[in-house]
Amino acid sequence: MIDNCDASVELLSELDDQGIFDELNETLSQLEESIENAKLETLLSGKYDNYNAIMTLHAGAGGTEAQDWTDMLYRMYSMYAEKCGYKLKVLDVLDGEDAGLKSISFLVSGEYAYGYLKAEKGVHRLVRISPFDANARRHTSFASVEVMPEIEEAPDIVIRPEDLKIDTYRSSGAGGQHVNKTESAIRITHIPSGIIVACQTERSQVQNRETAMKMLYSKLVEKQELEELEKLASIRGDVKKIEWGSQIRSYVFCPYTLVKDHRTNFEDSDVQSVMNGNIQGFINEYLKRTSVKA
Repeated sequence: MIDNCDASVELLSELDDQGIFDELNETLSQLEESIENAKLETLLSGKYDNYNAIMTLHAGAGGTEAQDWTDMLYRMYSMYAEKCGYKLKVLDVLDGEDAGLKSISFLVSGEYAYGYLKAEKGVHRLVRISPFDANARRHTSFASVEVMPEIEEAPDIVIRPEDLKIDTYRSSGAGGQHVNKTESAIRITHIPSGIIVACQTERSQVQNRETAMKMLYSKLVEKQELEELEKLASIRGDVKKIEWGSQIRSYVFCPYTLVKDHRTNFEDSDVQSVMNGNIQGFINEYLKRTSVKA
């Protein structure tokens, strides 16, 4: 690519050709993008950065409005995963009472999925005119995003059968008639830690159990990392209440349009573009800032 630039510069010194000039500008833009991507890859050197990511979204304060916001965030991450060539698989879902989602867990598989998506951990705040308010008033809603690396088994994590409480239930989310006819969904409680994981979207109880155990290993490793490093930011980020004042990012639809990350001050006024999955700018800025602090 650099050779192409040299050749174009040499030609421009001999010919005043707009086509060559445009081609040079395009090549320089591609080169700049390649350099930026290479820089970002050097920042993805964490222990779990190259792992798949397990994401869990929870609706916070705001009732139906917050549940709809959780659904909107899930759509945003689905579109981001598609743009990155990642695969997304829903693991567990709890529908909202009137609309949206109370919570959803899903697996994002692909190169450096956790390394990039760990930037999304925290509380996300929405400000908009609520479509559920007959008086068209402005509402503020919250949803939390948890991100963990998918860890199938950790040698230093011992899970004893007697420490597990396993419940089965009928699936409540999408998945077809089969999952609703049988109690194939699995909920596992790790008694010593109080950690609860669930999976309901696989075809059989055995498959749901295997997936839930992966989630449990991931959560236990996360807990161990937090205890060993004595800082919440290493894996999960600061534990904050899902309410006003604890958000990492705000999405404002009204009275103006702006998405702002409060950790980096990175902004994008094209809210619709962000909601369509164009969040790489926020992620890149987070990686740059956290690497500087490290």
